[in-house]
Amino acid sequence: MADKHEIPSRKDVPATDRWNLSRLCKDDATWELELKRFEAMMDRIPAFRGTLATSSDSLHAALSFNKEYSMLDERLGYYAHLRQTEDEGDSTSRGRMARYMMAATKGSGAWSWFTPELQRVPDAGIKVWMAEPRYAEFSVFLSRILRYKPHILSEGEERLLALAADAATTPQEAFSVLTNVDLDFGSVDTPEGARPLSQSTFSSLMHHPDRTVRKAAYTRFYAEYDAHKNTIAQLYSGRCKLDSYQSTVRNFSSSRARELFSDDVPESVYDNLVATVNANLPVLHEYYAIRKKALKLDELRHYDVYVPLVGQVKVEHTWDQAVDVIAKALAPLGDEYVATLKGGLQGGWADRYENKGKRSGAFSAGSFSGDPYILMNYKSDVIRDVFTLVHEGGHSMHSHYSAASNPFMHYNYTIFEAEVASTFNEALLFDYMTKTAKSADLKTYLLASRVDDILATLFRQTMFAEYEHKAHAMLESGQPLTVDALRSEYRTLLTKYFGPEMVFEDVSDLEGLRIPHFYNSYYVYKYATGVSASIALSRKVLSGEKGATENYYKFLRSGGSRFPIESLKVAGVDMSSPEPVKAACAEFARLCSELKTALKV
Repeated sequence: MADKHEIPSRKDVPATDRWNLSRLCKDDATWELELKRFEAMMDRIPAFRGTLATSSDSLHAALSFNKEYSMLDERLGYYAHLRQTEDEGDSTSRGRMARYMMAATKGSGAWSWFTPELQRVPDAGIKVWMAEPRYAEFSVFLSRILRYKPHILSEGEERLLALAADAATTPQEAFSVLTNVDLDFGSVDTPEGARPLSQSTFSSLMHHPDRTVRKAAYTRFYAEYDAHKNTIAQLYSGRCKLDSYQSTVRNFSSSRARELFSDDVPESVYDNLVATVNANLPVLHEYYAIRKKALKLDELRHYDVYVPLVGQVKVEHTWDQAVDVIAKALAPLGDEYVATLKGGLQGGWADRYENKGKRSGAFSAGSFSGDPYILMNYKSDVIRDVFTLVHEGGHSMHSHYSAASNPFMHYNYTIFEAEVASTFNEALLFDYMTKTAKSADLKTYLLASRVDDILATLFRQTMFAEYEHKAHAMLESGQPLTVDALRSEYRTLLTKYFGPEMVFEDVSDLEGLRIPHFYNSYYVYKYATGVSASIALSRKVLSGEKGATENYYKFLRSGGSRFPIESLKVAGVDMSSPEPVKAACAEFARLCSELKTALKV
């Protein structure tokens, strides 16, 4: 299916353009049977209670059953989630997801005794048992649980927290339904005809060469957010309150401390990122000055920051053309990597195009049993979508190698590591497309796109990270997160990051209310650390540095067997130091200098 201006209903999307979820569950009917089996397994959970400390055999039996239960849990959850994202307004899919969440929440309650009881097993005994060969597949899992001893509550308290898990998703679920289904953005007149305005098409319209179209889309889009700003602000405040509550009851000093603890990432890494990027904001301001001159504008507005600087170059890629370009770009990683990814993108890994009600944006959803699925809202006339596809392909291949190289209980890598594999692929794609560009204008276009991509991943995500940390700190200091307080904080950051060249609209600070990643707290900083690491690693591979590709594969195969800082050290970069972020900022400055020369501004 070619991506047309008219957005189809889900039922009209051809099977060839959809993902194939059969590796998770053959079909909806099979999912229903598996859900019943899942619920029946819960009846067996109490039999293991009180046995963990009695013997090595008893503990191993409990762990083996927990693994079987968790693998089924993952399959059911991924299938239900992916089906729901196909059409957020489909009541059947939402009902399926709701039933899974109710079952999973019940199961979490049934298992609530497990971790506290495991914590009570004497250290001397459990360490001896863990040394047995049969515990190899559980060693990382056990070590990470035991690390949480100071933050585990009593059995009864853990059960109450587990039973509240479903209710805790309400702010995120309500935000998703409101912004993807209920909000009506209408349409925008363009020289090509009326274009529907949605969460997905907004980005495409911000690339439109006609400034009046961009302004109209921007104004209409944020007018709808303005009409619902109090509701959305309360939803985000609710998310932050949940974070604060959970960090308090688990004896963490702050929401940030709790979120970073799971990855064993020092808070200094977060602070170093923000401080280093802040120290390099002058080069970002210089970029916006370049953009203003290149677009020949008297005033640079917020709706002018995404339009390609080389407007006369039209770059289009059908889905298959994009896959072919990606395959050639990733050739330095070897035939196996390329063949696997290409086969997946042309097969059943990806849900390719937008349809009515479909979740906006893009993501990769890799699991142990299923394929590493990719949700896209691909548009052939947006070159960023080719980079988005290679980005999500990086995630998916990371999942592929992690699942193939590790046992279930520690195959899953962290988001901190995931953003390395994705932006690494973007770096290789840029290198290939620049070297094979058939004109100086196209090369300049790609250079400008690369600058924009690093800006979006390094500088913008750091701005987002600074904002969400300030929002949590405000709440934790006793300041209510009102819509005015949130907007004021976000506007301050807009002014600081965009610099003196930017003229904002009254509604520009509403951008802070529409970022879905804020509902996965302390997530966005990992984009910035990830691109910093990937820039360093991609340079090593592209330069042919001895051992660089082999070390990168070690990282991809590491899965969850190491904490992320250690995993990246294996790959060849030390993220406990601010140096990779400094180097990434320097790379951005170098590219900006090249861009200024190419544009002759």
